Amino acid sequence: MRGVRRSARGESSRKAARELDRFVTANEVFHLTRARSELCHRTRGASSARRRRPFSTFELVSARESGRAGGAGFSLADRACVGRRHIPKKGPWAVDEMDSEAYVSQFSADGSLLVAGFRGSRIRVYDADRGWKVHKDISCRSLQWTVSDIALSPNQQFLAYASLSPVVHIVNMQSSGKESHANINEIHEGLDFTADEHEDEDFGIFSVKFSKDGKEVVIGNSERSIYVYDLAANKVSVRIHAHMDDVNAVTFADKSGNVLYSGSDDSLCKVWDRRCLVGGKPAGILTGHLDGITFIDSRDDGRYFISNCKDQRIKLWDIRKMSSVVRAYPVKIVDWDYRWMSFPSEAHHFKHPDDQSLATYRGHSVLQTLIRCYFSPMHSTGQRYIYTGSSDNSVHIYDMMTGKAVERLSWHGSIIRDCSWHPCYPTLVTSSWDGYLARWEASGDNDE
Repeated sequence: MRGVRRSARGESSRKAARELDRFVTANEVFHLTRARSELCHRTRGASSARRRRPFSTFELVSARESGRAGGAGFSLADRACVGRRHIPKKGPWAVDEMDSEAYVSQFSADGSLLVAGFRGSRIRVYDADRGWKVHKDISCRSLQWTVSDIALSPNQQFLAYASLSPVVHIVNMQSSGKESHANINEIHEGLDFTADEHEDEDFGIFSVKFSKDGKEVVIGNSERSIYVYDLAANKVSVRIHAHMDDVNAVTFADKSGNVLYSGSDDSLCKVWDRRCLVGGKPAGILTGHLDGITFIDSRDDGRYFISNCKDQRIKLWDIRKMSSVVRAYPVKIVDWDYRWMSFPSEAHHFKHPDDQSLATYRGHSVLQTLIRCYFSPMHSTGQRYIYTGSSDNSVHIYDMMTGKAVERLSWHGSIIRDCSWHPCYPTLVTSSWDGYLARWEASGDNDE
């Protein structure tokens, strides 16, 4: 942006960095998001063209009931427009309290279950439709350090959990018992990701995901690699030496399962097309981050995704802007380790010389652990928001269209590593290192 005066330190440098953040609002994704999260043309046309004041929820419901909205009821965009006004910021109420750090949490696709993993060997599954009662209490096996990631199969029949070992374990969610103790009263089948010729190799798994059809599992690991496991064939079907450092995040781009996104401590996001894996080369590379990437969330459309990073930024990407090679490298943040040091103040205004991202979102903090970020649900918000945990003990919610922070949820006494927004209702669950799983709602009494 022209006319921005850059300062080397203090508040001036942070202000300059914010104003210089990339925001290509002319991109298609912003038009799509607006169309999916604002009132449709028919509903807007039901009122005077001169109207400037926003419709209230009461007015919209009244117009629908009286037939003034065209008689067809709410469109998907109308529903998302109403839903996104009700951000879950009331509360919180405790879902559970454990004596160890909560590392990961995730709603099932239909929102009926919440799965949470804790440091040590505990995973709990809660029934969100029945007062958050414990549906299944799982004691894991062969864990190293912690449950690093969890994934529910699309049909909710199986739960996969990973740790800093080369084996992913599978739990049958449909078994009758509430208690699931590995190899005592239930078998937690192990998916071994080591190669036959390297049975003694050892690595940690940071990310695990089911494909949309539930037939495959993909992992990212400390061996700088991506592996895909074919559940029917019971073997690893794809091995990609993907990055120059740990692969902290990997996910499927869409329902087809052909395209993968990955993010690494080498600061690069890469796109992989399994239909044309020639020489282990990616379909493309996306540059813009300055440090290690901690998480990736796909928009599930095969084009757009977001990434969280140790450079204290979330970036939005369009894979059609990717390049075949790294064309420029960023300024190195030297003598800094995010695990025990504060982010250097002078690094706030560092900028990548070849930033290919569409937008950058700032305000949260990524320190000590691989903190996660997500798009808000399509059903209730039209994916209008981006939300993230933070090492400042809060959840930060950004407007994807403008980059502005719209809410900050603060209550926890320690880092919020993960958080999950209910796919249909205005409910958000936070998992924190203070041991609490906490529930936030759009309405209700603030008394705990």
